[in-house]
Amino acid sequence: MTYADRMPPLPMDSLNEKQRRVAEELINGPRGGVKGPFIPLLRSPELVERLGKVGEYLRFGSSLEARISEFVMLIVSREWTNQFEWAVHNPVALKNGIRQEMLDALAEGRRPGGMAADEEVAYELCEELSRTKGVCETTYRRAVEAFGEVGVIDIATVYGYFVTVCAIMNLAHTPPPADTKVAPIRPYPL
Repeated sequence: MTYADRMPPLPMDSLNEKQRRVAEELINGPRGGVKGPFIPLLRSPELVERLGKVGEYLRFGSSLEARISEFVMLIVSREWTNQFEWAVHNPVALKNGIRQEMLDALAEGRRPGGMAADEEVAYELCEELSRTKGVCETTYRRAVEAFGEVGVIDIATVYGYFVTVCAIMNLAHTPPPADTKVAPIRPYPL
C-alpha cells in the first residue's frame, strides 16, 4: 500500500534560519543531504541537531562492527515495516557481510537461519526487547559476553534510535528513496 507523503521535503527558500543551518550541516556532513527521517524532522531543527548527533555516532562511530549495526537496523525496520530504512540499509548490510538469505528471512518475518554467533545474540537481544520490553538474565549475559557492556549499550541504542526514526517516518509516510532497487517489505501480518 502506498501513502501520500505527509511531510515532504521543505524547499530551502522556505526554511527559517535555524532550519537552513541544520539542513546545510546535514548536506555537508557524512549523510550528504537531508534524507529519510531528517525530512520530517527538519520541522524541529533543535531535535535534528540532537538526534542527528546520536545517529551519526551509531552509524559511523559506535563500538559495533558495521555488520552488527546494519543487522540491528534491518531488524527494526522490518519490525516497523519501514520502507526507507529497509531500502537504504539492505545493500549496506550485504556489503558488510550479512547474507542475502538472512535478509530474505527477515523480509518474510522469519528468524534467519545460519546466523553467526554474534548475529544470533544481536537478533535475540532485539527480538526479546521488542517482545518483552526488556531482556532476561541469560540474554543479557550472552550479549555482554559477545559485545561487552559498551556493545550492549550500543546495540540497545541502535535499536531505540531506529525505532524512533522508523516511527517518525511511518507517521510522516516518508517514502523509500526513488532510486531503490530493494523490493519493499510487506506489512505484518505476512
